[in-house]
Parts: sequence; structure tokens; C-alpha cells
Amino acid sequence: MDLELNNKLVLVTASSGGIGLEIARVLATEGARVVINGRSQKSVDAAIADIRGGFPEADLVPLVADNGTQEGCDETIRQISEVDILVNNLGIYEAVDFFETDDDAWQRIIEINIMSGVRLARHYLKPMLDRGDGRVVFISSESGLNPAPEMAHYSATKTMQLGISRSLAELTQGTAVTVNCVLPGPTRTESVEEFIGGLVPDLPAKEAQQKFIQENRPTSLIQRLIDPKEIGDVVAFVCSARAAVINGAAIRAEGGLVRSIM
Repeated sequence: MDLELNNKLVLVTASSGGIGLEIARVLATEGARVVINGRSQKSVDAAIADIRGGFPEADLVPLVADNGTQEGCDETIRQISEVDILVNNLGIYEAVDFFETDDDAWQRIIEINIMSGVRLARHYLKPMLDRGDGRVVFISSESGLNPAPEMAHYSATKTMQLGISRSLAELTQGTAVTVNCVLPGPTRTESVEEFIGGLVPDLPAKEAQQKFIQENRPTSLIQRLIDPKEIGDVVAFVCSARAAVINGAAIRAEGGLVRSIM
């Protein structure tokens, strides 16, 4: 299937590791020119080397910027004035008791998880609408539909992304621009493995992950962590010409964890 991504310029925030790296990798193999973003030159260089290790002809653009801040978003916009596709992947999470989560923690996670995407979409979406073509994808989470009690502030930001994405999609009416959310479930990244290790200590990684799924996400139908590439594949499709009729949607890629049929 030709996704018609050749030579499309794609910005994937926080693409030097985790899900973002795999999204960038898949898009690059599909022929897109991908901006690899991280907070340090070292992490960006390592990600580019990783992708080119398996796909030497990958067309990659380095971008060192902390998009979790206003200054970082300004730097991104200064270096990359327009894009064909924006993937708002940047996000943080942590397991914190609600009663121990102070105002600063709430403000920090909103600044990173919400305002990064708002600032970048505010800049990049308008030229897409003027051209009549483009893609914006927010990487939300199943926690946006199925809030996690150990991560109330994180879950709240993921629900907010659903509302923002749908609101922006309303602006695209009559164009070939789409704005969508992709909702991964628990995905096997280094940070998630560390997170699970903190919740389920004193067990080998594989057993800890299985116990986490069984006890913390028992409704999962696949009963395993998701491979990051599986999320990358879904996002690449949503970014493609093949997904032209998908707009304003919350696309669940969570392994059947959420029981709602809507």
C-alpha cells in the first residue's frame, strides 16, 4: 500500500526515543523527510544513527529543542517554519498519589503535555489550512478514556488532548487537512519498563510486565505490552493519503483495553 508520504516534511516531537522514535522510523521508511527532535544533541544524534543503521537512506533533519517550554517551541518554529505533518508526541507521566500531587506538578504536566501541542498546532495548522492539505496527530493515551487512578493529572491531560484535537478538526471543514488523536495503550518503551519496575518491584522484567497487565490493565485483550513499532504503523497510516476520511477521530491503538464501543 502506497501511503503517499514521499518527501512530506514531518515534525515528530520527542522523537529521540520511545514511541516517538518508532513513529519517526516508520515515517522515514515510508519516504517522508522526518524532523528528529530531542532535548540534547547527543540524544538526537543517537536517534538518527539508530534509524539510519537499519535504513541508511532515511531523510532526517536534526532538531534540538525542548518543546515542553515556550522557548523550546519558539526555537522549533524558528528552525522549521512549515511542515506537511505535525505529530505532537511529547508527553510525560508518573505514578503519584492524587493527594500528594501539588499545584506545581499539575502545572508542569499541563505545560508539557498540553501546551507543547497547542503552541505548535497554533503555528503549523494555519498554513496547512491555507494550502488545503496537511495532517496533525496528537498522541494521546487510553488513559484519556480510561483514567488511571495512579496518574490523575496525566489522565486529565490525555483527555484534554481529545477535546483539543476535535476542536481543531472542526477548523478543517472543506479541506484535505485532518486532525486526529491516536490512543496507545501500555507500550514497551524504556520509560514504561522503568515505570512498571517501580510499581511491580522484585520481579524479572517480563514477569513484572505480565503482572502489571493482569492487575493494572486486566481488560486488555492482547494481554501484553504493545510494541512501539505497532504504534508507529498506526500513526503512519493516519498521516497518509489513505486515511483522508479519518478526521476528528480518537483512534484507539490500545489492544482492546477500553471496553466502550464508542
